[in-house]
Amino acid sequence: MKITINNTSNFYNGRVGCLTRILFLSIAVMVGAKLLPGVNVTSFGAVLLTAIVISILNNLLRPILIVITIPVTAVTLGLFLFVINAIIILMASGLVKGFDVDSFGSALLFSIVLTAVNYLLEWPNKYLNRQNLGQQPPRQDDDTDDEGFTPYEEIKD
Repeated sequence: MKITINNTSNFYNGRVGCLTRILFLSIAVMVGAKLLPGVNVTSFGAVLLTAIVISILNNLLRPILIVITIPVTAVTLGLFLFVINAIIILMASGLVKGFDVDSFGSALLFSIVLTAVNYLLEWPNKYLNRQNLGQQPPRQDDDTDDEGFTPYEEIKD
C-alpha cells in the first residue's frame, strides 16, 4: 500500500512531508525533554519552535559540519555525527527561548534520544512507501544500437 498525493509524490514529500517531519521532531523533543533531566522545554510553542530551528540548522549547518569533520567521522565509524547533532542542539538551545540544555553531555544524550524517537516514528512511513519487486512494472528496454543489439547482449563470433 502506497499513500500518494496527486499521483506524483508519496506522503513524505512536499509540504505535507515537511510538516510531518516537524511534527515527528516535535514529538521527539517532548519525549527527550521528559526522559532527560538536563533538557527543559517550557511550553508547546517552544517545542514547535525548537523543532523548526533544529530542522533549519540541520539543513543549513549539518552538511558543512559533516564535510569539515569527515576524517574524524570516518575514524569513529560515524559516531561523531552524534557530536555534530549535539552541537546543533546546543545552538538551538541558544536560539530558542524556552528550550534549555544544561551541558554538552545532556545535548549528546538528547541527540541520541531524538535519533531513536525519529527513527521509530518514521519507520511505519518508510514501510508503507516501500515497493515490492513483484509490484514493479516490467522493464522496457528500447535502447538498441544500429544492429539491433541491446547494450546487454553478447555478440558471438
